[in-house]
Amino acid sequence: MDSLEPIKRKIFEIRGQRVMLDHDLAELYGVETSQLKRQVRRNIRRFEGEDFMMQLSHEELLRCQIGTSSWGGSRYGAFAFTELGVAMLSSVLSSETAIGINRKIMRAFVAIRQVLPVLATKQDIEDLRQRIKDLEESGTATREKVEETRRELTQVYEALTELGEKQQEPLPEIGYAAIQKRRKKEGK
Repeated sequence: MDSLEPIKRKIFEIRGQRVMLDHDLAELYGVETSQLKRQVRRNIRRFEGEDFMMQLSHEELLRCQIGTSSWGGSRYGAFAFTELGVAMLSSVLSSETAIGINRKIMRAFVAIRQVLPVLATKQDIEDLRQRIKDLEESGTATREKVEETRRELTQVYEALTELGEKQQEPLPEIGYAAIQKRRKKEGK
């Protein structure tokens, strides 16, 4: 099994970004979640902006299928760190363990980025849904056109069959010889 697999399973997509949750990072670094959060709050300027860190709503946290403790979970919302935020954590948590784990986490982010197609935003997903819907509708329209064309070809075939089965009267002869023949018949 890939040594990065346990880390890859802790990377989620939230708000169109791949992130890791504070308690997963604390577990990897071998520290308490409260200690990790305390260090982040002390250095909050390093983590400003959603491209580094975001505080999750209860619903977002549930989407990651994370359980809460028996006493109801953290007093504060969970933090989710983007790849940039995890890199910034290495400057806040400077133990040897943190540095080694950070290297593995960065490799896991890169491995996921190389394997998965990048859908940067919800808008990209919505655009794909719309394109699929359009293709389905055009498929239905195409099937209807094919059926209509098939009916028209059947009508043409039937008309040609009718014409082929009809007894055709011989065409009148034309030219000088034909005129002479008719005169002889009339003269009799």
